Amino acid sequence: MQFDTQQVPITETSLSNYFCERLRSYAERFNPPPHEDTCWYLGNLLDRFGRTEQVFTYEDGHMTIRPLALLYGDAVEARNERERCLLLQHLGDMALFFGALFPQRWARHGIKQDYFIGMGGSAYDYLADNASSNRHIFGELATTFTRMLEMVANACSRTQELGAEEILGLYQRWLSGKDPMVAAQLRTLGIEVSGSERLQ
Repeated sequence: MQFDTQQVPITETSLSNYFCERLRSYAERFNPPPHEDTCWYLGNLLDRFGRTEQVFTYEDGHMTIRPLALLYGDAVEARNERERCLLLQHLGDMALFFGALFPQRWARHGIKQDYFIGMGGSAYDYLADNASSNRHIFGELATTFTRMLEMVANACSRTQELGAEEILGLYQRWLSGKDPMVAAQLRTLGIEVSGSERLQ
């Protein structure tokens, strides 16, 4: 399907501002809504991970994604608290990014969303008590990690309307795995699926 660039004019001056606006808009669905600083943090996270070098590392002659478990091991063995906090922040950010945007890819390798929730939530929880700044942001990310996954997934979803075939495809994906991110996408289209296997 072709994307009509005239349908959605770009008015933001940076990628982080674009994502912040989308996050703020989606945050209005929650009561209470996430803190403004948290939306800002997530917008900058998405802007940062738009660059390959922020996601991939160079190891053994090729680009790879460092597993979250190894990042956690690096944090445990960190030489000082500052280094530990930086590693845990990267771990939390990676867990949020991959858990929100690529859950099906990781599920094919046996890694379910609970893994990202556990790793990311725990990393942010540590930062809420020990980081030198932004503790309130990390605290909110830790306690509402599942909601943050939904917000990030929504902020990165396509803005164009889906056709009937695509909506049915989303529904089939929900039926096959009851993925909460797919359910959230369906809800944004006005389709309630929770607790039912029939379109409403």
